[in-house]
Amino acid sequence: MTTAEVCALAKEASYRLATKTDAEKKAMLIAMANGISDEADAILQANADDLFIANENGKEPSFIERLTLYKSRIRQMVEGIMQVADLPDPVGEVTDKWTLPNGLSISKVRAPLGVIAIIYEARPNVTCDAAALAIKSGNAVILRGSREAINSNLAIFNAMKNALLKGGYDAEVLQFLADPEREATAELLKQSDTVDVVIPRGGEGLKKFVLENSAIPVIASAGGNCHTYVEKTADLKMADNVLFNAKVSRPSVCNATEQLIVDRAIAAPFLSKSLDRLSRQGVRILGCPETCRLYPIAELATEEDFATEHLGLVLSVKVVSGYKEAIERINKYGTHHSDAIISTSNEAIEAFKAGVDSAAVYVNASTRFTDGFEYGFGAEMAISTQKLHARGPLGLKQLTSEKYVVVGDGQVRK
Repeated sequence: MTTAEVCALAKEASYRLATKTDAEKKAMLIAMANGISDEADAILQANADDLFIANENGKEPSFIERLTLYKSRIRQMVEGIMQVADLPDPVGEVTDKWTLPNGLSISKVRAPLGVIAIIYEARPNVTCDAAALAIKSGNAVILRGSREAINSNLAIFNAMKNALLKGGYDAEVLQFLADPEREATAELLKQSDTVDVVIPRGGEGLKKFVLENSAIPVIASAGGNCHTYVEKTADLKMADNVLFNAKVSRPSVCNATEQLIVDRAIAAPFLSKSLDRLSRQGVRILGCPETCRLYPIAELATEEDFATEHLGLVLSVKVVSGYKEAIERINKYGTHHSDAIISTSNEAIEAFKAGVDSAAVYVNASTRFTDGFEYGFGAEMAISTQKLHARGPLGLKQLTSEKYVVVGDGQVRK
């Protein structure tokens, strides 16, 4: 089947799905979750095949970590689908309503986007997260995973699609592009007649390719060069714990902190303790000259290091003169994803909240919380770092648009 044919099937299915009730969509999701649970062993075997190839090709540990599925991760995938199933249906929600002097009643109502194509890299769980969110929000979905996870993604997709077929549901709402070549992605990006939005979920290279080649509107999900800024009034014990979690809990993901910024006034006591703790966990420390003087184990960082999403046990450190310099630095080097301040100063906190131009801004909390599951969305399609049409984790409401419904009793325009 050609890419154009796959997209056409999805378009036709999207019209049928838009008319389904919440109960019907919920039943579809429950069937999909059960399908994944029933096929867990086959999915793990497929994942083992992908991991073997990845290791043979010398992929880095952070890549392997993102690619790897365990029984616990499959259980989380199933749980995520079930949580999405139980969330309120956004479709049909009236967001505004008024009546004109002529008696016309106007309502703004949430409606599905239509067909969503998601292009994603080596995280197989995205296959089920994207499918669940799309269907619950009334959208058909075209899944385009990377060649490195092709066996895992196909196994998950087939488990969901077969479960829909077995239950007598419309399985055409789920489509998968298996051709691993980049030309297939380029062809998908031309299908503006049948695909309503495309979401790239991966690194800057993928985002750049999609933005440069797409004839379809794009919701861009960029990498996460995330910062944690420890301001001079910070509770240093809190700052140490937050930074440790933000860097070490899962360093291969986009919401992990990659850059530490510390006020000069508290740099000496904070860095000696916190960087020692991180170093014991295997974190490689790259620092500005002042950091290297205060913490001699650190390696001298380059300008490129401060602009890099390390995706592993590496942390860049910069000492600054205060919150104004910190804010300027984050806006210069960051990817507008997730950035945090640890502080007890209302002045610094308010300036940070207003001045940092990121999708998620944290006060005294870890950047690791930027996640659809953590935000109560059940899962996420991606984390948008642009400003239109949505920003931050893309949950159900962010996968809808609005349309006007105008009700009259025979009015005509004069």
